[in-house]
Amino acid sequence: MEACPECGASWADGKTCEQDFHQMLFWEAENPALGVVHHLMVLCYHLQHPSLYSPDGIKTGKDLLVGFLEQGLSPQEIRRRNSAQLDSGARKFKITARPGSIGSYEHPVKWTMTAADVTAGGADHYIDNVQAWARSVYDALVKSGNLTSV
Repeated sequence: MEACPECGASWADGKTCEQDFHQMLFWEAENPALGVVHHLMVLCYHLQHPSLYSPDGIKTGKDLLVGFLEQGLSPQEIRRRNSAQLDSGARKFKITARPGSIGSYEHPVKWTMTAADVTAGGADHYIDNVQAWARSVYDALVKSGNLTSV
């Protein structure tokens, strides 16, 4: 059985992390009420696949995770607070990876929950599972020394 080289999830029956990501996007499109956790879903997926981010993108992603989980900020409040520095027209750095600028972690991370776990729980448990996934990502980053708890 193959495993994801970034998050370590088992790719059972050839099903990749990207396919799980697209499944979650499909559920959100099919049932817009599930979109209440879209910000966490996208963030967790990208934090567990750091090569999708630039180094600055990883830092920004970790800051967002802290804002959402530890400060209880909504996506709207985050956007309001960070609009000036994160606006693509004003930002001095790239969020997404580019050749020569690919995100990674200083210390290895042992993820306890992945996108595969969320999709395995089905659409009926999606919101709770994404929230649990976000907490697990935060906890794994703290435990690995890649994020200082607040």
